[in-house]
Amino acid sequence: MGDVLAGIHATWEFDADSVLIRFERGIRTPRLFQSLRERRVPHAALSSVTLTPGKRGTVVLRAVPRPGADPLLEAAAGQLKDGCDPYRLVLPAERETLAEYYADELRARLGPEAGEPADRFLVAAPEAPMRFKAYDGRASFDGDRISFRWFWTGASSEKWKAGDQTFPVTELSGVEWRSPEAFEGYLRLVPRGPASVGPAADTIAPAGAGPGAGLLTSTAPSAQSMAARPARADQDPAAVIFGLGYGPVHESLPFAAAVLESVRRKQSTPVAAAPVGAGRRDPADIAERIRHLGELHQAGLVTDDEFSAKKAQLLAEL
Repeated sequence: MGDVLAGIHATWEFDADSVLIRFERGIRTPRLFQSLRERRVPHAALSSVTLTPGKRGTVVLRAVPRPGADPLLEAAAGQLKDGCDPYRLVLPAERETLAEYYADELRARLGPEAGEPADRFLVAAPEAPMRFKAYDGRASFDGDRISFRWFWTGASSEKWKAGDQTFPVTELSGVEWRSPEAFEGYLRLVPRGPASVGPAADTIAPAGAGPGAGLLTSTAPSAQSMAARPARADQDPAAVIFGLGYGPVHESLPFAAAVLESVRRKQSTPVAAAPVGAGRRDPADIAERIRHLGELHQAGLVTDDEFSAKKAQLLAEL
């Protein structure tokens, strides 16, 4: 087609095998759209196209993706509001005839598998590196590992005792995201193995520093050790929780989508053996973490046994 259809907050460019959605930048544009910037959606990723009346003299052209085709919608698990749906193009009512033409053109390009779930992601996920500030810590993702660094002001005692966490995506089976616009929002990593059989008791669907941040660092626990993870996300070292102004949709959802895409892509990739010495840490960094651990011990946040065990663990990394 090669044509362009400009709507409110977005412009669709129609190519021979895909639709390029470019989102506008402006104070009225949803922040999620501004974060995404643009997305190329192959025709093979779509299941249907609809055109319906909108509000206040508008019509809404919507491309409906196939289940499993878009990591962003898979991570969202139906929690996005209509106004933040990246597949909706809102147009003035006087463009209804033009919108109907493009809807028909798109429908004609849907393949025979349009009615079936996709067996892999067909729409690109947001790219790493990414980070955002949650209520109880800072989350970062470099494409291979997710790190949580806890805040004094928000992290629970369970998380402080566990220490800062680092999770290789090869150790995970997925990610759970509960919108910060809902009660008790969070981002939670799902480990491989028995712990990933079903969501935790407080989840609704499977599927961003204060002083003292960065006291301890741990690699991802084994599936066996994570199988008994806490039911509450605020006590789970594999989760960060949201709050007012912490973990907003436009930061935490693209983060969750990027992690989910990386997990799916690497699930079948063999894990190479770590080279000798790869686990050694900077002695200065170890010394600093032991110092902070001592502060926790003096403050009564960790017991004598926990202090001795964590100190021995850190010294073993030298």
